[in-house]
Amino acid sequence: MDISINGKTADITLESEQTLGEVLSGLDSWLKGSGFSLCGLELDGEPVQAEAIPGVFEREIKDICRLNINTGSRFQLLSEALEHTYAFLEAWETAMPGEREALFVSWERGAAASFLSDEDPQLFDMIVQSLKRGDTSVLRLLVTERRREIQNPRGEFSALAGTIAKIIKRLEDLPLDIQTGKDGQAAETVTLFSNAAEKLFRVFMFLRSQDSAFGELSINGIPIDAFLDEFSTALKELLAAYGNKDSVLVGDLAEYELAPRLHTFYEELNALCSGAGMWGEV
Repeated sequence: MDISINGKTADITLESEQTLGEVLSGLDSWLKGSGFSLCGLELDGEPVQAEAIPGVFEREIKDICRLNINTGSRFQLLSEALEHTYAFLEAWETAMPGEREALFVSWERGAAASFLSDEDPQLFDMIVQSLKRGDTSVLRLLVTERRREIQNPRGEFSALAGTIAKIIKRLEDLPLDIQTGKDGQAAETVTLFSNAAEKLFRVFMFLRSQDSAFGELSINGIPIDAFLDEFSTALKELLAAYGNKDSVLVGDLAEYELAPRLHTFYEELNALCSGAGMWGEV
């Protein structure tokens, strides 16, 4: 089987793969590591419709002469998926109740939903659950925000300044809130921090896709990828400790691990974005 990517012959040696699914699975991690994702297939010159792609995974490669894999930038594909989903939500909101089910099925089986379910399963689940409840008011705002993050990550980063400063202060106060029984405020702090940290991670990835300097960033002598892994691990530990009502661990993680990491990460990104820190201006 001859393999090409975006119409150009690819130097790919097949080993023990027997089916098309096995070939594509092996290529998937390589594509993602290069910042790309599969967006279409052609088998022996015939394009495979997006909704039919899962059905051809079991085809044996001995029955295929030519495979062309169409790829696109993951961020561009994500932007397109969000644009398509936003248009779908607009159509869904103005449709008659009897038409909404067909619109949902069409979107769910389409390329945009398939990409979102793989790239951002949390957002995909939120969309599905909101549609099942029949409430899309908050959902459209969320999708709009995600579109802005891709289209203008520097602007979204700048808009985070006041939020980050307030959350760091709340994280530092979290142990006292827990000790004094301010459970509602403590829960709000954990939620606000989790959402802000996840947004900051996303914005960083979009900044990184536009400027290689962000990928070369080192924080306290730690390469950025290792720093983000440690940050993400500490965040998961905080959420687990909070769920287990381990107030001591929650307080320690918030005050001594996450607040300093959030502060440092924000400051380093801000220095790259603006060339001068603006923490004191918040």
